[in-house]
Amino acid sequence: MKNIMMDTARVTCGLSKGPCRHKETWWNEEVAEAVREKKKKYVNWKKGKLTQARKEYKKTKQNSKGLFP
Repeated sequence: MKNIMMDTARVTCGLSKGPCRHKETWWNEEVAEAVREKKKKYVNWKKGKLTQARKEYKKTKQNSKGLFP
């Protein structure tokens, strides 16, 4: 019964995957680069478990937070 109702609704209404989160007006190349850099620092910190790497990650994280609305 459920499948029949879901199929009918899908045919009638269509199917949407939802909005893409990276198409926001504030998401630009500067924000994307900051997120990539933050992820890279996070991986370095988790690989080595060094306090210097943790400090670099936290600093990068704070800098990247200023770019988001």
